[in-house]
Amino acid sequence: MNAIRTAPAASRLLLSGNEAIARAVWEAGTAVAAAYPGTPATEILETLAFFPDVDTHWAVNEKVSLEVAIGASLAGARGFCAMKHVGLNVAADALMSQTLAGARGGLVIAVADDVGLSSSQNEQDSRFWGRFAHVPILEPADSQEAYDMTKRAFEISERFEVPVLVRLTTRVCHVKALCTVGERQPHAATGFHLDPNRWVLTPATARRRLPKMFERDQALAAYTEECDLTVELPGEDRKVGFVASGPAALAVREAFPDAPLLKLGMSHPLPIGRIRKLAWAVDTLVVVEEIEPIAENEIRAAGIACHGKDALPRSGELAFDIVRPAVRRLLGEETAPADEAAPPAVFPRPPTMCVGCPHLAPYYVLARMRKNVLISGDIGCYTLGAGHPWNALDTTVCMGASMGIALGIEKGKGAADKDKGVVAVIGDSTFLHMGMQGLLDITYNRGNITVLLLDNRAVGMTGGQDHPGTGRDIRGQEAPKIDFAQLVEALGVKKERIHVVNPYELPVLSRTLRQEMAVPEPSVIITNQPCVLIDRFQKMTPFAVEDDQCNGCSSCLRVGCPAILVSRRETSVAPNGKEKVLNFVTIDTAFCTGCNLCVNTCGPGAIVPAATVSKGDRR
Repeated sequence: MNAIRTAPAASRLLLSGNEAIARAVWEAGTAVAAAYPGTPATEILETLAFFPDVDTHWAVNEKVSLEVAIGASLAGARGFCAMKHVGLNVAADALMSQTLAGARGGLVIAVADDVGLSSSQNEQDSRFWGRFAHVPILEPADSQEAYDMTKRAFEISERFEVPVLVRLTTRVCHVKALCTVGERQPHAATGFHLDPNRWVLTPATARRRLPKMFERDQALAAYTEECDLTVELPGEDRKVGFVASGPAALAVREAFPDAPLLKLGMSHPLPIGRIRKLAWAVDTLVVVEEIEPIAENEIRAAGIACHGKDALPRSGELAFDIVRPAVRRLLGEETAPADEAAPPAVFPRPPTMCVGCPHLAPYYVLARMRKNVLISGDIGCYTLGAGHPWNALDTTVCMGASMGIALGIEKGKGAADKDKGVVAVIGDSTFLHMGMQGLLDITYNRGNITVLLLDNRAVGMTGGQDHPGTGRDIRGQEAPKIDFAQLVEALGVKKERIHVVNPYELPVLSRTLRQEMAVPEPSVIITNQPCVLIDRFQKMTPFAVEDDQCNGCSSCLRVGCPAILVSRRETSVAPNGKEKVLNFVTIDTAFCTGCNLCVNTCGPGAIVPAATVSKGDRR
């Protein structure tokens, strides 16, 4: 990271797209940068934190991060924010209004689409926001373009007084490539320009801004026809020509190196004149885009014949091995057997929680209550509670939704569920992001909901970043720390209904959860142990299994800890003739954190401190 910050102009660095964007934001003289962690965009702000002359911080959610960047722009400075695709949904309220008012200092939003759903609940296409919000979209295909286009985005923003979206995909964010960098160009803030007829968006103000927005659309449309961000790559084979953007354009060039390609660097507004010119020059025009047929539909609407999603998949990445056979079939060419080769079989490795994770205990307890509870989940590591062996989540929709959905379930449940309790499970960062409002709605509307607030003192799923509940800022320095017990009390939960519990004390957690579910009013149980992957976690003495004491009952396996392994299976026959599978276990002491959860589940007392078991007797 230090090399990214200190490398002089003209240096060639091996950078991911996220790192390249961070360097470009710094070089552009940006004053303020904000984000909420979200894969695949997280590392942009993490990298920017190494540049001391940019005011960089984690915001409580994406909407706030955009508002901070807008504020910097209104002050005449350059403002930047980053988020993943679903984060832009959260920020949309601010975006859709500010596009009417426009920008003063450069205002750039990096939005990372998770094409292929590697870590997201949906696969949406952020290019729609360009059309919806009337803002330009830049689409880099690699790290060098991510760097170049981010710097250009600030210039476009200031030239046209408009927010600019830099649309990334997971592949651009995380794949590294050589990138030539420059030096920081200072950008002095010009000061806040008092103009309530522009910045105060009452209905009357907004109506006056609409014609200006449409004029800006026309100016941007003219700009994109001449803009050098879009590149015409020549080709001698005129049977087919391509319009593509982002990594899909690289796949096209690899698959059809002799075909002409219009590589869209600025994909909104579309350069319809340049596309029409290419269409006249080739027999067949194919639009290759991830993931929706946005450009294809606009090109068709302009009266230009083309192919696209009639030949190519509607979801997932469009790599060489997908683009080449699909287009060859479209052209009526025989598909080579190599193109149709089946992918090699891979042993399935479903995701699971970490060894000793403090979230294991709540799901173990919930799984044992499964018949008597409906469980509303949320976005985070704890979403894995939906999987084996717990199967202890009934819903997961979006950040913070556990609260409102739990309230709706409780208010709407019928006779079949009338005796079931309702539990909402949410993490600490997610609660601060969007869960607070939901809890307020629960208390205000007298919802009978038990909330499990799993405080592991980190944004765990994106790599352990800090937030207002950790007491540290993005640079690891001391910061004000939210007290969750005081916060939920302020949101209307009675003090006697708030409990802070060590999740590794399994009997206490189980008793507290059952007790609160029996009380017909809102309650909150806060677990208080850190993520095992952050520096605040203290590993304890590991445990092992005494071979002659284990009876194969499988109780410890229901905790779901990956350090507990089945060493052998046996089948026993009960007096009534029923067969029972016995799972004799071992514990990988190198991974065991000594959390004590499995000890609490072991009836025969076979799990003991590893130091007390000789290696010959240990499992």
